[in-house]
Amino acid sequence: MTEVANQDIIQVRLDNLISEHRDLDDIIDRLTQDTPINQLQLQRLKKRKLMLKDEIIKLRAHILPDIIA
Repeated sequence: MTEVANQDIIQVRLDNLISEHRDLDDIIDRLTQDTPINQLQLQRLKKRKLMLKDEIIKLRAHILPDIIA
């Protein structure tokens, strides 16, 4: 597989993760507006959101590695 194709695959994965992260944000916002709040569900969603954020950071670092000047 070429480097360009690999970058394209990573970019698609990154876009999907960003979309899912945004969707979780909306779900968490709606869930916290409901009364009573399901704390277990909220905790799981927040944990998933953090995992997505970590993966997004890793993929972004892979696409745009730090350049030390």
